[in-house]
Amino acid sequence: MTHTVHVGVAESPYDVTIEPGLMDRIGTMIAPLVRSDKVGIVTDSNIEKLYLDRVVRSIQDCGLDPVVATIPAGEAYKTLSQLLPVYDIFLRARFERTTPILACGGGVVGDMTGFVAATLLRGVPFIQIPTTLLAMVDASVGGKTGVDHPVGKNLIGAFHQPTAVLIDPAVLQTLPPRELRSGLAECIKHEIIRDERGFESLEQNLHRALQLDLDYLSELIAHNVGIKASVVVNDPLERGERAHLNFGHTFGHAIESVSNYAYAHGEAVALGMCAATYAAVELGMINQSDRQRIIRLIQQTGLPTSGLTLSVDSVVKSMYSDKKVRSGRIRFVLPTRIGAVTLRDDLSSELVRKSLESLC
Repeated sequence: MTHTVHVGVAESPYDVTIEPGLMDRIGTMIAPLVRSDKVGIVTDSNIEKLYLDRVVRSIQDCGLDPVVATIPAGEAYKTLSQLLPVYDIFLRARFERTTPILACGGGVVGDMTGFVAATLLRGVPFIQIPTTLLAMVDASVGGKTGVDHPVGKNLIGAFHQPTAVLIDPAVLQTLPPRELRSGLAECIKHEIIRDERGFESLEQNLHRALQLDLDYLSELIAHNVGIKASVVVNDPLERGERAHLNFGHTFGHAIESVSNYAYAHGEAVALGMCAATYAAVELGMINQSDRQRIIRLIQQTGLPTSGLTLSVDSVVKSMYSDKKVRSGRIRFVLPTRIGAVTLRDDLSSELVRKSLESLC
């Protein structure tokens, strides 16, 4: 079964196609979108072994010339210096402004490839082929691209919408369980910020996702892409509503950075959602019953809700380096109920610390 979600961003709309087995048809999927005889591909050292041959063969079968650049796998390598060899490969291949670049990998590959596409020749087309659940439901949609800096995560980047997003849920069968759970953290986030019924459905069907039921995963991915698409269309440059997608991320990004990425992104976001919900309860914004449902679903997913051993002082300091800080005040996304959130920038430093200490 094929699911298609339209992302109607003004001036640069595109479709997200979700279909098991799609990985072997990448060439025929992208051929109508390509106005060049070359196609760039960026992947990482893990995905290269799993899927690169299939993608290259599919593209060659359509008469296109693939040019491949491989980067090291892992968040630790999400830096500007790792992109210099990628620029070298594509510039020496004489890419033109019509030459598309494909991102084949997880969120790190997608973010880095998007940044290359946004800046190479001042902008070339960009196609996402996400291979992790996290990238499928979140990073591949919306046009956020970038790299990390020692000061913080994703502090160097640009908005550059893809031309298309092609998702094959079957590749999740090779995904390590930890990475599957990490992606489910973003699914939980989407339901909390926008869809109470979706949250209930995930409570009832979580076991199907963990068992890699492809029919259910295809539906879950399409549902979550739809949530993200609706937010992105209303606020493509994150000047208002799109900030709701950062629920759990203000705490989470700081936890990731301070741990030197020992926490996977979804694990850090899970902890961040717990901390943000603690703060919301303390402020009287959400009831304890809803908080317990959120905590319970995160725990059932196999994600952490406590056990933080990092220095609270270090995490707080990192939070003040986040790109979402305005006039020295940290913006938090806090739930008012399951299915709705709001922005607050008036949390006391004492409450921020207590929220983090609730994770210890």
